[in-house]
Amino acid sequence: MPLTFLRSFRPGAKRCAVVMVSVVLSLSAAGCGSGDSAGSGSDATVAAGTSAAPTRTSYPLTIDNCGQKVTFDAPPKRVLIMNGASVGEVETYVLLGLQTRILANAQRVTISDDPKMVAEVAKLPTRGVEWNKNFDVPAEKVLDLKPDLVVSTWSGGFNAKSGFATREQLANVGIKSYVNPVDCAYGATNPSARDQAVYERQSIESTFDFIRQTGVVFDEQQKAADLVERLEKRISSVRNRVEGEDRKKVLLVYPGMAMMSANDLPAVFSGGVYDDIIEAAGGENAFPSDKPNPELTSNLSAEALASADVDVLVIGLSDPSEKDKVKQLADGLFKKYPQWEASKTKTYTSVSDGAFIGPTNAFAVEKIADAAHPR
Repeated sequence: MPLTFLRSFRPGAKRCAVVMVSVVLSLSAAGCGSGDSAGSGSDATVAAGTSAAPTRTSYPLTIDNCGQKVTFDAPPKRVLIMNGASVGEVETYVLLGLQTRILANAQRVTISDDPKMVAEVAKLPTRGVEWNKNFDVPAEKVLDLKPDLVVSTWSGGFNAKSGFATREQLANVGIKSYVNPVDCAYGATNPSARDQAVYERQSIESTFDFIRQTGVVFDEQQKAADLVERLEKRISSVRNRVEGEDRKKVLLVYPGMAMMSANDLPAVFSGGVYDDIIEAAGGENAFPSDKPNPELTSNLSAEALASADVDVLVIGLSDPSEKDKVKQLADGLFKKYPQWEASKTKTYTSVSDGAFIGPTNAFAVEKIADAAHPR
C-alpha cells in the first residue's frame, strides 16, 4: 500500500492535549513598501481568516512559523516539499499555480477525490528523491538538492533522530524551512501552548489557513483568496442544504490501513478535521471526539465497533487499487456488522484525500452529504 496521507500515524510523533487560540500569521518587514502591502512598514499581524481584501506582499517578509522567525527576501523559487505522509501541501501548491516553484516533490498522490489531482501532481519534478526508513527525504539528499525552502507538513519532518535535516541545520546553510502551522505541535519536542492549541482545534479552516499563508509567502494572495472563496462556497452550499435535517451517525474507516489496529479492524478516524467534515455534511461521527484522536484505531475493540450507531459508512481509500472495490469493501463490513443501520439500508460512500487537511475537503463534504442526505 503506497503511504500517502497517513497524517494520524506518523512515526515517532507525540500527541499533546491543548486549548484553543486563534491562528494568525505574523508578518514584519525589514524594508519599505507601499502602504497597502502585507508586511510593509512596522510589524503587522494578519489573521488567518481575515475578510480584508488581499494585498501584495512586500519583501523582505518575516513570518513566525512554529515560534521561529523565517525571512523571505523574495518568493521562493526552489521548493522541496517533504512527504510527511501528507498530500495537502503539494495539492495546495498545484491549485495556487506554484508548480514552477517546486524543485522536488516527495508527496505521493496516487488517489484523490479531485479527479484532476493525481495527473497534476505526477507532472511535478521529484529529482529522484527517495524516502528513508521513516518515509521521508533524508538529510543528505535535502542538502544535496540545495532548495531555497523546505516545506514539511509537521514538525517531525525536521527531526534528526528520524534521519531528517533539522531547521537549524538548514538555516546554517541558507535554506529556509516551513511547517504547516496546523501541525507545528505535531512531532515537536516542546511545542508552545499556542501551537498545541492550533493543532487541537484543527478543522477545515486549517486548510484555508495554509492556503492563505502560502499565498502571502509567494505574493499570490489574490489566488489564495479566490481558491478559499471557491471552496468555502461549495461547503457553505452543502451546509445550507442539510440544515435542519436529522444528523446521521457517520463512520469513517480506512480498510487499507488495518495494520494500524492490533485487533484486525479497519482504521477508524475521529476528532479534528474528520469530525468537522462530517458535521459540515450534516452528520455526526459515530465516535465523536473534541480533539484529534489518533489512538482510537489502536484502542478500539471489536465490541465497540459492533455496538456503534452507524447510519452512513464512509470507506476511506488509501490506494488506487481500492477504487473499483468500494462496494466490495462496504459489503464486507455490512456482512460483519449487520446490526448497523447502514448495513440494513446499504448506505455508504467513499473518500480518499478529502478527509485530511488539504484543499480537497470540499469533495469529501459533498460526497458524505450526498450519502447522508440524498438530494
